[in-house]
Amino acid sequence: MRISEILSKDRVTLSFEVFPPKTTDRYESVAAAAEHIAAFAPDFMSVTYGAGGGTSQFTADIAAGIQEKYGVPVLAHLTCVSSDRAKVRETIELYKEKGIENILGLRGDLPKDGKLSTDYRYACELIAEIKSMGDFCVGGACYPEGHPESAHKKEDIMHLREKVDAGCEFLTTQMFFDNNVFYNFLYHVREAGITVPIIPGIMPITNAKQLGRSVALSGTGVPASFKAIVDRFGQTPDAMMQAGVNYAAHQIIDLIANGIRYIHIYTMNKPEVALAIKLAVSKMLEIPNEGKEIW
Repeated sequence: MRISEILSKDRVTLSFEVFPPKTTDRYESVAAAAEHIAAFAPDFMSVTYGAGGGTSQFTADIAAGIQEKYGVPVLAHLTCVSSDRAKVRETIELYKEKGIENILGLRGDLPKDGKLSTDYRYACELIAEIKSMGDFCVGGACYPEGHPESAHKKEDIMHLREKVDAGCEFLTTQMFFDNNVFYNFLYHVREAGITVPIIPGIMPITNAKQLGRSVALSGTGVPASFKAIVDRFGQTPDAMMQAGVNYAAHQIIDLIANGIRYIHIYTMNKPEVALAIKLAVSKMLEIPNEGKEIW
């Protein structure tokens, strides 16, 4: 099923993200975790993609396995910043062979070795390439706090417009810990005439080290209230796990209460986190959005 069809339903959708292993020896354990998460019957799952396409086969295999064994629609990621056109087209064909019809087109993080693609500079170019190769439902990424490389938010929104014009049918946000940041972002995006569904990405932080890594990679701001949680419970694994899940659940409840009908969870391949989130908000997922403003 196409993600655009899922997002058109008049109810809240819940999706989970997993990532493939970097090495072959970890494939079985990662695939097992992904399938465990798929067994919780999310509306769809996304599978990330390694730098330079190093895990493209793993991405395709895990995504296809989830779809075939559990009937869960999948969204396979694809990046282009360090890949040439031949590699990108090869991966698109691989996804097509695997029966994958949803692709998240991303520029990707800049490679540490500095070797950039000469075929693609921006995600909008990749999105156009994907659309030219088949009847794919294509999504893109967005940054509620602004892309780290953008001079200002207006420039960032301009690039979002370019993605949509290239064929992007929905957007998924980078993680954020303050819902007001997301609401403000939505206001400006809608004001700019971008009307595609925007899915908020929520990452339950379940250990203190995870927070540091995530913030360093994304530049996401951390509210004082959440810093206090990490300071108080970060050295006690069980307490931090519970506090992190509860904080994320509170974010999700607030989003749903304010008319947001799509929720995406960055699970970090942890079935226990995916299950805890689903249980925490399960009753809220059952309530239709009738009469509620839809952003």
